[in-house]
Amino acid sequence: MFIYLSKKIAIPNNTKLKCVGWNKEQGYIACGGDDGLLKVLKLESGKDGKVKGLAAPSNLSMNQTLEGHNGQIQVVTWNEPHQKLTSSDQYGLIIVWMLYKGSWYEEMINNRNKSVVRGMAWNTEGQKICIVYEDGAVIVGSVDGNRIWGKELKNVTLAGVCWSPDSRLLLFSMSSGEVHVYDSQGGFVSKVSIQCLGNTSVTSRVVTLAWYNGKHGYKEPGQPTLVICYTNGRMQLMHDENDEDPVCIDAGISVASCQWNHDGSILAVAGQMDLPGSVEKEANVIQFYTPVGDHLRTLKVPGKQISSCAWEGGSLRIALAVDSFIYFANIRPDYKWTYFANTVVYTYTKVDRQDAAVTFWNINTNDKFQKHVRSLLSIASSGEHCVLATKNDDNINPYGLILCNSIGTPVDSKYINIEPLFVTMTSSHVLAASKDSCFVWHFRTAKSWTHLTLDLEKSGKKDRREKMFHIDDNPTGQEMNINHDRMQEKTEDPICALVASEKTLLVGRESGSIHRYSLPNIALINRYNLGTRPHSLALNCNTTCLSIVDVTGLLQFLDLDGSRGGNEGDILKFERKDVWDMKWATDNPDLFAMMEKTRMYIFRNMEPEEPILSSGYICSFQDLEIKAVLLDEILRDPENPSSDLLLELEVKSLRDTRDLLEKVGIKDAQTFIEDNPHPRLWRLLAEAAVEALDLTTAETAYVRCKDYPGIQFVKRLSNITNQTIQKAEVAAWFGQYDEAERLYLEVDRRDLAISLRRKLGDWFKVLQLLKGGGGGTDKEVEEAWNYIGDYYAERHKWEEAVQYYEKSRNEDQLVRCYYILEDYDSLESMVEQLQSTDPLLPKIGSMFASVGMGKQAVEAYVKSNHVPAAIETCVTLNHWHDAVELAKKYNQPTQISSLLAKYAQHLLDEDKTFQAIELYRKANHFLEGAKLLFDVAKAETAKHSSPMRIKKLYVLGALLVEEHQQHIRKTTHGAGSRSSALMGLMDLDGMDPTGSSNIVDGAWRGAEAYHFLMLCQKQLYEGYVDAAMKTALHLREYEDILNNEDIYCLLALSSCANRAFGTCSKAFIKLEALEELSEEEREEYQELAMDIFVKYSPKDSRSNRAECTSCETMIPDNCGVCPSCSTKFPVCVMTGRPLMDLSAVWTCTVCHHRAYEQDVAMRRNCPLCHAAINVT
Repeated sequence: MFIYLSKKIAIPNNTKLKCVGWNKEQGYIACGGDDGLLKVLKLESGKDGKVKGLAAPSNLSMNQTLEGHNGQIQVVTWNEPHQKLTSSDQYGLIIVWMLYKGSWYEEMINNRNKSVVRGMAWNTEGQKICIVYEDGAVIVGSVDGNRIWGKELKNVTLAGVCWSPDSRLLLFSMSSGEVHVYDSQGGFVSKVSIQCLGNTSVTSRVVTLAWYNGKHGYKEPGQPTLVICYTNGRMQLMHDENDEDPVCIDAGISVASCQWNHDGSILAVAGQMDLPGSVEKEANVIQFYTPVGDHLRTLKVPGKQISSCAWEGGSLRIALAVDSFIYFANIRPDYKWTYFANTVVYTYTKVDRQDAAVTFWNINTNDKFQKHVRSLLSIASSGEHCVLATKNDDNINPYGLILCNSIGTPVDSKYINIEPLFVTMTSSHVLAASKDSCFVWHFRTAKSWTHLTLDLEKSGKKDRREKMFHIDDNPTGQEMNINHDRMQEKTEDPICALVASEKTLLVGRESGSIHRYSLPNIALINRYNLGTRPHSLALNCNTTCLSIVDVTGLLQFLDLDGSRGGNEGDILKFERKDVWDMKWATDNPDLFAMMEKTRMYIFRNMEPEEPILSSGYICSFQDLEIKAVLLDEILRDPENPSSDLLLELEVKSLRDTRDLLEKVGIKDAQTFIEDNPHPRLWRLLAEAAVEALDLTTAETAYVRCKDYPGIQFVKRLSNITNQTIQKAEVAAWFGQYDEAERLYLEVDRRDLAISLRRKLGDWFKVLQLLKGGGGGTDKEVEEAWNYIGDYYAERHKWEEAVQYYEKSRNEDQLVRCYYILEDYDSLESMVEQLQSTDPLLPKIGSMFASVGMGKQAVEAYVKSNHVPAAIETCVTLNHWHDAVELAKKYNQPTQISSLLAKYAQHLLDEDKTFQAIELYRKANHFLEGAKLLFDVAKAETAKHSSPMRIKKLYVLGALLVEEHQQHIRKTTHGAGSRSSALMGLMDLDGMDPTGSSNIVDGAWRGAEAYHFLMLCQKQLYEGYVDAAMKTALHLREYEDILNNEDIYCLLALSSCANRAFGTCSKAFIKLEALEELSEEEREEYQELAMDIFVKYSPKDSRSNRAECTSCETMIPDNCGVCPSCSTKFPVCVMTGRPLMDLSAVWTCTVCHHRAYEQDVAMRRNCPLCHAAINVT
């Protein structure tokens, strides 16, 4: 920051001032002094003036003397929320003043007459005031004058008071130097630990208690906000009243006043320096500190004794009460900002966020992009990029350098372990420095990546992107390893400034020494000595001169190459004081602009031009034009920066040239420019000469400013004979297109007007000119319609675009517009209109496919002969039947098979077995689906799931096999050839791909097994033990499917119940022989068999016999196979008994299983497959 005195107001009758207060919201200044003097002043600048900001002249808009006090005013304090002023004098009289119709009047008076008031403080909301008297009395009152509570503190002498930001605590300072904490109701809480006084035995009075309320946010998270300042210059900065580790400062002055600025980022301490024998010298100073105790600036103030200070609302000015004067000092903050690529980058802190909001504001387009960065340390820019130096939470590399483009997008980044307090940048390097070390980073952008890769491949070198050196080392430019421990070592002469050009790095140190290094190799070239501590450094465009602004605002120049009449390292005999900003011209090494107080000076060869009133920060200096930005005004409302806050100023030679061209003539202006040559002036002359059709002078001027397009334009003009056409060309050259068109039409050259508008892309005008001149050719009109359609399409006005594309018959764009508008009917009609060879058809097909309109997509693909794409669309949309039909119709079975296999495998991998089965079924690959169902059924069997569920799975698999057989019959029916019939028979065999089993022949075995298992259980529970035994006997055929233990347990149980102990005995023998039984289970079965067969002999008690229908032999009726002729009898699916008489048997049309007609007469569904029974 930089500070300088800017204004002085004298108090009448030389009345000495005691205190001053500045209302931060309304801008009123209250000052109190001897003999009851109390004034309210207000400084305002003219709103309509051309000059804005601090540079605008300010006048007293209010100067009112408030009468009511007699003694010296001791305290004045503002209640900003309620716009009230409270004052107190040496006799204890307190007056509350209010603003009414533009003037201040007494509202309330309070006079205790016992003691003097030592402090008054309003809380943050302005609802309560605390008044403390020297004798220990404390009164807390409300804003409307009511007393809330009062208290007498015994045996203490009070010196001051302040509220905590949340209004819950009160801090009282004592004359002994102690600070006590009380709650808001007057109850004692604690004493504040005072550490800044150390072990000094001399007591010192607390001159200021100030606690920043956080109303405007915090610059740094967790910064100290409470200051306790003593008259001897000692003070401590605390986070809260219990802070055991405060920041202690010794200002070295006798303090009179101490105040936080509006956002708690700067602490101002005003007082007097103790200079022996300097009674008449200026000993008044005001010092500025950061919240962590770093000293920023010291300002000397004239006068004998400074008594008070107060900040303005935006902290850009501070008022100082000295003797009988009020001095105003302007503050120029060190904003974290930069300018590059027509973009102003500035930062600010939002009240509700802890991080910094970095705004990228394009001054040409007025676009704003915001980026939030935690703990932004510094910012710099060059060319098309800027770098943000930040702090993060990484323990190893806690600091980051983020390279951003002009919209705030990160391009590259680097994390380092030194604090980047100072950052500068070139077109290829970022240079960051802590107080002890420098870091050089060769960053990469999208453009540099390619060049860098090619260069490394050619040279074969290893990429070294960063280098680091300690400021006390002497680097020689050789490759060296980075010693991180060395980089952390402290130096006795810290770094305080940094600047770089493409080939040179200059580092300033606090002693005034400047080190010069070469880039990019980092070799120490020279050391220069200034004698003063530099604050900012800047290099001119050819690195021949260095400008230095020191901490006192003194501007000096250092000759870097001995080209300015001396030797290298000489300080030029040129000085300017109170300088807070400077910028070299980017195109002239002898031209620079600087800000001195509220004036901007432009220097050419160290000779100044007339100053310009301004308080803007200089963005750039190029082409004799200076761009500056009023950052103070922008940061008042950072969310809405205005183009009015940008300043564009011209150098005197540019202004003089304009005046000569306007008022004198081209020849005199040319003479002046030859004496003061600059490309910008030659370009100005060329433009004026072209406008006057002085082509010879214009060509000369364009040559001098090296403007090749301008030279070509002048040559083209010289070949035109018609003066009106020449004027039209000139108008077009300067962007006056309407005037150029008017001139073309004036000489009846409509074709040139059309050509101009065509070049400009103004197709509305082209169409208007074509129609107005009798109409152009159809091709020209269609071209105009097409470009107008493009105009609307670029702005996403698709319906308007369609109208013009239809007129221009641009089918490609029409298809795009229809698709975006979701006008699928129009797309379908396009398919009908287009020829089969049109490349748009596949595109339309993909559009239909993307929205799930499979039928329309297939039509488009098939018409364009893209059958594989049509099939793929069907597969994607799960229209497998259509895909199969297409594959068959166009003889492409391999494609559908491969796609089907891939998709099915994908579903199986995701454990979507049933979706895969459904996929196979729809694609007529029934056997694959059946195999999957059988696998699922086997898995369910292993999990001992419900038999009904397992039966259903087997039935579904078998039904798929039946569908497969019907499908084969349909495809081979009527083929007529033996080969096709043979193929059909092979398919009917239904071997699965492994060849391990015959799926078709055994399709119903699983369903039969679980059907008869459940039937046996049902019969047993219903008491039909004989039928249950017959069914159980039949279950022996399914040992490969069912659990053998379940089969023979059922058989043993049912035969035992049927008193067929012979069959029961055989069942127990089988059970005891099962290998999968444990020894315990086997013993249990043996014991059970022993219990049964001890009582009953192992013989069947009865046996019904039936005649075999083949050999007429009498056999047991539970026999499934005749012992004599080996005839196998089908089993009734209704009862489970063998069907020996086939004359009265019903057969299911689906599963082909049989049952007696009398048993199924009352049923509607097949007992096995549950197909409907058709009653005939």
